Amino acid sequence: MSLKERITDDMKAAMRSGEKERLGVIRMITSAIKQREVDERITLEDAQVQGVLEKMIKQRKESVAQFEAGKRPDLVAKEAAEITLLQAYLPTQLSEVEVDALIGEAIAASNASSIKDMGKVMGVIKARAQGRVDLGSVGAKIKAKLGG
Repeated sequence: MSLKERITDDMKAAMRSGEKERLGVIRMITSAIKQREVDERITLEDAQVQGVLEKMIKQRKESVAQFEAGKRPDLVAKEAAEITLLQAYLPTQLSEVEVDALIGEAIAASNASSIKDMGKVMGVIKARAQGRVDLGSVGAKIKAKLGG
């Protein structure tokens, strides 16, 4: 079963059970997927759907930071709940130990020696761990290891 089919099935289940919040988030996901398919005139594969989900999670994390700065705990809770629902469709995230090991392997594989080689290392990590790690935090760790 593809990720899009799973999302559609979950939407039907949420409709049947009357889960309004969950249904709303799933409809947002479906809408974002369809919008990208229409804009690019393609049918999204699972990896591309994961990209859409990651973008939605990133947007909500930015919103959480802004709502916290504006002292709006009600909106922070709403966005956090949406993040939790969105993450359910992504593969399980790598642990800190696994991320550190992956960074070490990527540095060795790309023969990186300085901060100038960061792009090569990020390319290796992105290929191996797409959707299972926050690339922003990985970038900071790579800089630290390469002496940036």
